[in-house]
Amino acid sequence: MYKNLRACVNDLEKDGQLLRIKREVDPNLEMAEIHRRIYDDKGPAILFENVKGSPFQAVSNIYGTFERTEFIFRDTLQKLKKVISLKADPTRALKSPLKYASAPFTALQALPRKSLFKTDVEYGQTTIDQLPQVVSWPMDGGAFVTLPQVFTMGPDDDKIMKSNLGMYRIQLSGNDYIPNKEIGLHYQLHRGIGVHHQQYNNSDKPFRASIFVGGPPSHAFSAIMPMPEGLSELTFAGMLGGRRFLYNVDDQGHYLSGNADFVITGTIQKNVKKPEGPFGDHLGYYSLTHDFPVMKVDRVYHRKDPLWQFSVVGRPPQEDSSFGYLIHQLVGELAAQEFPGLVELNAVDAAGVHPLLIAIGKERYMPWREKVPEEILTVANRILGSGQTSLAKFLFIAADDDGPLDTHNIDHYFRHVLERVDWTRDLHFQTKTTIDTLDYSGSGWNAGSKLVVACRGDQKRSLATEMPSNFTLPSDYEEACILRPGIIGIKGPKFTDYNQAKVELNTLTDHLKNQILESYPLIVICDDPKFTAATLNNFVWVSFTRANPSHDIYGVDAFTEFKHWGCRGSLIIDARIKPHHAPELVHDPDVSNRVDKIMDGLV
Repeated sequence: MYKNLRACVNDLEKDGQLLRIKREVDPNLEMAEIHRRIYDDKGPAILFENVKGSPFQAVSNIYGTFERTEFIFRDTLQKLKKVISLKADPTRALKSPLKYASAPFTALQALPRKSLFKTDVEYGQTTIDQLPQVVSWPMDGGAFVTLPQVFTMGPDDDKIMKSNLGMYRIQLSGNDYIPNKEIGLHYQLHRGIGVHHQQYNNSDKPFRASIFVGGPPSHAFSAIMPMPEGLSELTFAGMLGGRRFLYNVDDQGHYLSGNADFVITGTIQKNVKKPEGPFGDHLGYYSLTHDFPVMKVDRVYHRKDPLWQFSVVGRPPQEDSSFGYLIHQLVGELAAQEFPGLVELNAVDAAGVHPLLIAIGKERYMPWREKVPEEILTVANRILGSGQTSLAKFLFIAADDDGPLDTHNIDHYFRHVLERVDWTRDLHFQTKTTIDTLDYSGSGWNAGSKLVVACRGDQKRSLATEMPSNFTLPSDYEEACILRPGIIGIKGPKFTDYNQAKVELNTLTDHLKNQILESYPLIVICDDPKFTAATLNNFVWVSFTRANPSHDIYGVDAFTEFKHWGCRGSLIIDARIKPHHAPELVHDPDVSNRVDKIMDGLV
């Protein structure tokens, strides 16, 4: 497979999957706008040969389609699947010894290797301001590295296999960072680097870090991969890339990737924070300015003829959706090992991943009794108590004994659940807890609530696909339409505050209480029902990124029985935009006009 990123780009060009843009393009908004348009058209990878203000070329959209992602890893994907398959069930090696004979060698041959020489590539040095200063959205606080591989070691570790390689956002410029001397390091809950940071805070040793950019495509993917326990990211990179991860250490004690295109070395300041952001993020909104750690820059290395690899983040799906696709391809069957009783789990990409998880679980507790949610609630608690999935906000889980179901057929999944759900029984809230750092729908930064909808049983209702006859609304509500089968979208008044929202929603629930809505178990209050109804992606994005369960769930004929809340009529999600929400990502019209002319020149 590819020794470096340039080899991958050349291979894609040979296969007709690369677009070269020779004219000068501004990294401030223009490159990102071009990327988004080509990605939306399922177009090729993009090589920007002339980046304004930088001597270096840049490449994006490498993983722009699932098909291209599989093409890049075509020689190694099946071998790696065998290794992971044995991790899920080691007895497979006994049942099919010939099929899995190569698996141990795949792992052993991928162990990271220290270079015998000072370095196996010719490194030059540059400065931060000479790197392509890619700004993706108008309100971004500066230029960011969007595909970094951040390498750290613990203060008492000297073995490479104990390292952490993670993808944490890096701000190169803007805000209060001293140009060329400081950069921002943004990492969130449940990230491996946090363990190292805590260890260094309790140590008198400097917290050295290295940021790799580029290199073989497997390196960027390994930095985002949720690793099975006991498997190093560097070994994973070697297995997926088909060659060992080469590294060395410079005279300042910084680790260097032997195949990266760029390496930024520095020292993370243990007790220093500076404002980082805003940044147009993968939920489709800006993540706002917050204090995050600062890294003092020591050196910026680059290989000969390097490529600055970047991606553009925004409302999903985007290029990073291919990472989620590949993760599922590789480790889907490990989910049952991680979460006993789980059949399938989908972190819904179109909803921004953490806002919405949908799952299928087994029900084996007492199969002779009435079919009610039992084991799937245990599975749900395990999901919400483990690593990255603990950041989920809405978790729907259905039982596998209620008929054929696929979490990746989202339309059918919601139809299945809404035909069976019992709102008097199936709602389970967690309040005053943590949610995703990037989700501003909650009651504070990282603070919000969760809702588990655990559904099991025979079909209770048919779902309507047309609005009910004689349907009426209170005077403050303007229009309504069908969003999906059994789901009504209603345009509500502009949200002001939660006290007023309670008045508005109580008026609505009282009004709807005497209407026949059995075939409409879910109602979504939103700012634009027609937009929300236009696509499945719009529906899940609006409904689940703009609601905090504890504050924004209402119900027709609602009740509280001891500590349990439910409703006898339709469940209502208030998915209106609230004043505390982060701004939605919107294109700059002047940049769009400039890019129109650039794109015309490419045709």
